[in-house]
This record gives sequence, C-alpha cells and structure tokens, in this order.
Amino acid sequence: MSTILDSLAISSIFSSNLRPSLRPSPPPSAAWVRRSPLKFTGFSISYTIFNNQVSLASSSGIYRRTNSVSGEASDVAFDVPSVTEETWDSLVLNATEPVVVEFWAPWCGPCRMFHPVISDLAKQYTGRVKCFKLNTDDSPSIASRYGIRSIPTIMIFVNGEKKDAIIGAVPKTSLTVSIDKFL
Repeated sequence: MSTILDSLAISSIFSSNLRPSLRPSPPPSAAWVRRSPLKFTGFSISYTIFNNQVSLASSSGIYRRTNSVSGEASDVAFDVPSVTEETWDSLVLNATEPVVVEFWAPWCGPCRMFHPVISDLAKQYTGRVKCFKLNTDDSPSIASRYGIRSIPTIMIFVNGEKKDAIIGAVPKTSLTVSIDKFL
C-alpha cells in the first residue's frame, strides 16, 4: 500500500512541475504499482533559413533569430569577385589598373563584417580600381608569399607590385586615402 501512495506522491510532484506536454502518463488504475519510465513526446527541433533569417521550430513554439552581420552584407548589391591561386597572375599581377585585394577567411568575424566596406569600395571605384577577395584557407601559398600574418589584410597592387598593405578592419575613409594615392 505504501508503494502505491509513494508512486502517487511522486506522480503529483512530477505533474505539477512539468509543462503539460512533458508530464508522465497517469497510472491506468489505483492498483498500479510499477512506474513506467517518463515519456517525452512531441519534441522536435527543425530550422529553416529564409531571407537571411534563421527560424527554429519546436513543439513549444517558434523562435526567430536574425544575423545582423549577414543582414548588412545582404543589403549591398555589389559582389566582390574572388581570386584564387589559379587566377592570381591574370587578375592581379597582369592588371592594367590598380588592384585592391582583401585577404580573409570564412572563420574570421572581422573579415565578414568588413565585406560590405570592400563591396562599397568596389562600387565607388568602378572602372578605376579592381577589387578582389582572396580566401587564405583556399590559397595559402599566396598568403605566405606576401607575408599575411593577420586578417583581414588589404593590399594594393599597381602594375603587379605590392604598393601598400592595410592590416585590420579599418574605416572606409582610411582605405580611400590609401587607394587615392595610387590613382
């Protein structure tokens, strides 16, 4: 008899503290002595990405989180092309106009925040300066050739020669001053 009372007392403790979806099933009869294990039903997690918003859905509701960095980057319509080891010579070293190259990596937070600045520069200097991005993880030999030790690093090339290097996520005005010296 004490086991029935103990199980009912435990059942009332669990059922009062848990959400309705997580409460254990009530005993089928008063003579029920053996406790069945707790059953958690109706719990699922899924996510969708739409318009740079991540939506998490579970049985208890829908939660939305937006990424402001990618939201800022998506507002910029001008995309900066990438350069690789295979295209380095033709796009950067053999270019007739000055070239601005951003050395970056996907895991670098400041690099991703800096993409809109480079995109704005590419738009601002269209026809006068070419702008490219180089992923240092994909092209490590070029990064080591130019002594890249910190990212983001922006280098300015004129007639295939490195003329200037700006290390770190600097303001756009600092970059425009550096670029204007070579125009």
